[in-house]
Amino acid sequence: MQSFNFYNPTHIVFGAGRVSELAHLVPTGAKVMVLYGGNSARQHGTLDEVEAALSQHELHLFGGIEPNPSYQTLMRAVAQVQQLQIDFLLAVGGGSVIDGTKFVAAAACFAGDNPWDILQQGGKNITQALPFASVLTLPATGSEMNRGGVITNLETKSKRSFSNNLLYPQFSILDPTKTYSLPDKQVANGVVDAFVHVMEQYLTYPTQAKVQDRFAEGLLQTLIEIGLPAIQQRENYELRANLMWTATLALNGLIGAGVPQDWSTHMIGHELTALYGLDHAQTLAIILPSMLEYRREQKQGKLLQYAERVWGITDGAPEQRISQAIANTRDFFESLGVATRLRDYGLDETAIEPVIEQLRQHGMLNLGEHRDLTPEDSQNVLRLSL
Repeated sequence: MQSFNFYNPTHIVFGAGRVSELAHLVPTGAKVMVLYGGNSARQHGTLDEVEAALSQHELHLFGGIEPNPSYQTLMRAVAQVQQLQIDFLLAVGGGSVIDGTKFVAAAACFAGDNPWDILQQGGKNITQALPFASVLTLPATGSEMNRGGVITNLETKSKRSFSNNLLYPQFSILDPTKTYSLPDKQVANGVVDAFVHVMEQYLTYPTQAKVQDRFAEGLLQTLIEIGLPAIQQRENYELRANLMWTATLALNGLIGAGVPQDWSTHMIGHELTALYGLDHAQTLAIILPSMLEYRREQKQGKLLQYAERVWGITDGAPEQRISQAIANTRDFFESLGVATRLRDYGLDETAIEPVIEQLRQHGMLNLGEHRDLTPEDSQNVLRLSL
């Protein structure tokens, strides 16, 4: 196991009907801006609950934060926060809204001339941020209990990740019943997103981090067990509760402490989203199986462990077991209704070179846990994904 620091100050408020607790969770006298996405938060009553709980606070709303939140939209929110002298932010939505709120919290206090510099430097230059919290409605990204986010610049068609210890939510309310109204596609995407988050931290190379490995394997097995039933049984509280908590634990820092991490699937996926508008989870489902296939030699030790412990594959030669584990991974995504080939989304070989050019422009020249995955390697992975 590698040396590590682990820090996570977010207070989790988990269970049905707990949005009402905002009344005492949000500081008394705070001027609050609620940030959200589309109309669903209003249509399904979540915004009404938030407004009722915060009826004693000065409250302002900012809607329209997109999936893959855009820098342009968020800067409009920053302007309103500064104009209204807001001192507390509340994200109501999924990972995109929470990621966007993190950026707004930092950009509203940024001392530099250009808030895009926050993203250019990955959040390292953040020295101050507004306090914020979240009401989670879509289990997927883990943003409700971590320090990072991803923002898209619509003008340059680029996505940038950022993180800083000042960007942990003060608290997050996780009410599984808020997921009942989600379209099946969004639930499926959430399962895939959480699964790949675990894989990016787990499937690298053995480091004798037994606790982290067993935690990660348990999360993967849970997603395999409940993924499809959670989609099919929309109002099954136990299934949705387990999905919500698994997605949170997949990226709250715990399973990544003391182990090498990959994230090459995400980096390539970000460019596919920025260029072609694919859902984030769709890009992960496309890239991960091909990435595992392409790097099966480097990842052999962990792939065999994954095959045995997660999928129960113990018979056959090592190469056969690895092939079966990768096939099972692809089949799992497909069983959820998330296609795993570029061609399934109308993309062919002509789509590959623009992605590689974007990786080069964004400095993604040495990806993976060994920092040895070149743009040429990424190109080969994409070809395997056709």
